[in-house]
Amino acid sequence: MVGFFDSGIGGRCVLDAFLRICPDEPTVYLADTEHCPYGNRPSEEVVRLSRRMVERLIARGCEVVVVACNTATAAAIDTLRSEWPSIPFVGMEPAVKPAAISSKTGVVGVLATRGTFGGRLYRTTSARVSGGVRFIECVADEFVSFVERGETSGIRVEAAVRKRLEPLLDAGADRIVLGCTHFPHLRPVMEKVAAGRAEIVDPSDAVARRIRDVLQEVRSCASK
Repeated sequence: MVGFFDSGIGGRCVLDAFLRICPDEPTVYLADTEHCPYGNRPSEEVVRLSRRMVERLIARGCEVVVVACNTATAAAIDTLRSEWPSIPFVGMEPAVKPAAISSKTGVVGVLATRGTFGGRLYRTTSARVSGGVRFIECVADEFVSFVERGETSGIRVEAAVRKRLEPLLDAGADRIVLGCTHFPHLRPVMEKVAAGRAEIVDPSDAVARRIRDVLQEVRSCASK
């Protein structure tokens, strides 16, 4: 069984991507809606909240735990791995590497929360692949609130998306990386605003394949 957790419903995009390739695999999804969003909370609090979610998933018998939240991954995954060394954890990381490799203009926009931008994983990865590529970071915490309310289209959403995307597009970004699991829920609006000027890069499918591979490794080791 695979366990997923996020601060809200955002991580469902990762769960859905996983179920497309492993439709028969039992899963558990926990949404910490009481404390959503995580993006503007201190890292120590995010670690505490994440630990509580992991305890619940392990109690349900999960073999693999997916931290389906970029902020929680940034703040807590190292701690979680050290506290549960026998449990494989799969986290989220903005897909800046593939975006940088495929960019034709050398300009990549990154949409994320403050917590993700401040995390070690993002800083390390973006620094490693930044040669010749300029990353333009944009905090879009308000997108989380739209998704949690179920408001994923309409005039207000499009105006908010346009406010965040147009400066990136005007700066020459031809790849826009979604660095929060809530953001893919707004992808149709983003693609409308981008109007072909930039590709929206969603890591959900890549993470789903990683979960599948980790699960296979776990079961292969258990059978030996």
